[in-house]
Amino acid sequence: SIKDLNAVAGLPCAYGVRWLKQRIATEDDGVVTRIKQAGFVILGKTATSEAGTLPYTEPDGFPPARNPWNPDYTPGGSSGGAAAAVAAGLCSIAQGSDGGGSIRGPAFCCGLVGIKPSRGRVTHAPLGDRLNGIATNGPIGRTVADAAALLDVMSGHVTGDPYWLPDPDPSFLAATETPPKPLRIAFATTIAPIGDADPVCQQAVMDAVRLLEGLGHTVEPGCPNFEDLIEPFQIIWQAVLAEAGVSGLALGKMNRWLLGRARFCSCGKYLRAVSTMQKISRRIVAFFDEVDVLVLPTYLHSTIRVGEWANLRSAKTLQKIINWVAPCPPFNATGQPVIALPTGLAPNGLPVGVQLVGRPAAEATLIALAAQLETANPWSDRRPALANQEF
Repeated sequence: SIKDLNAVAGLPCAYGVRWLKQRIATEDDGVVTRIKQAGFVILGKTATSEAGTLPYTEPDGFPPARNPWNPDYTPGGSSGGAAAAVAAGLCSIAQGSDGGGSIRGPAFCCGLVGIKPSRGRVTHAPLGDRLNGIATNGPIGRTVADAAALLDVMSGHVTGDPYWLPDPDPSFLAATETPPKPLRIAFATTIAPIGDADPVCQQAVMDAVRLLEGLGHTVEPGCPNFEDLIEPFQIIWQAVLAEAGVSGLALGKMNRWLLGRARFCSCGKYLRAVSTMQKISRRIVAFFDEVDVLVLPTYLHSTIRVGEWANLRSAKTLQKIINWVAPCPPFNATGQPVIALPTGLAPNGLPVGVQLVGRPAAEATLIALAAQLETANPWSDRRPALANQEF
């Protein structure tokens, strides 16, 4: 399936915006072209949050996406429809995109594998730079091998891309078949300045740590400081709404508020935010001079109910979003590869998991490690009851 932020010729391309419901794409974008050329049968388009900005998929004018594990809860966002489709068994793998956790969050909420590739790994053609390199396309699947295989298909640049990496050699799928050498791994359950993950998400990290130690890796506590990244990242992120050129009248309450903030941001303030983000990113990436992989909670608490924040003031909603997704955006800023993995189920029956962060362009190492964890703690047969129903 293809997320409704990407163009498939002949299909609607609304970006989750109600005023664009009738818009039909006239050509495939670069990622869709690669997927079609590989012979995939596309199920259809999957729901996104409005303009892809929010970590829940409830755009005005569309039905909310629901979590197959419990339809009262969200599958996350903005690739919520993609994750729900895979978790429900509608398709084996799905294309998503991630500009602040939008692949990893839905994978966490739905008990799936989600890969946010390195900056430049996957093209945005025919578009140019997406938010100064923050956003990227990537795969969501039930297994590491499924996600790796789709990443192989999606990888590659188009002439004129502002960022690009060489094609994987050998393939990412091949990496699932070769256990990694012993790695130096750091972990944390606290994200400054937000605080501790909730107990369920802390337990997910510690379960992963115990497995990694048992597999022969060196695991010690440690984490970069993300505290001063929140403000510049917000400034850059909300600019996507100004860039889109959509009237505020077409947007839901939260995005209208974010658009207003973006319109009052001067060019100078935006460029300072970009420079600050890049400076902080250098510091974060330097942490990986001493470690190969960092294990973090994907989100700081388990998934929320559909509509849980709908009646809050927008400023309050933004703070709740930050407090939930805080472990994800730093690695959109740095452009590092990250893979989100399920670790089990919370007491309420909803999935939980962790994310593994790697060095720049080191997807193969992450995928090999994730496959090793999957062998030690298999999860692909753990599916919601909905996925086993016949219709």
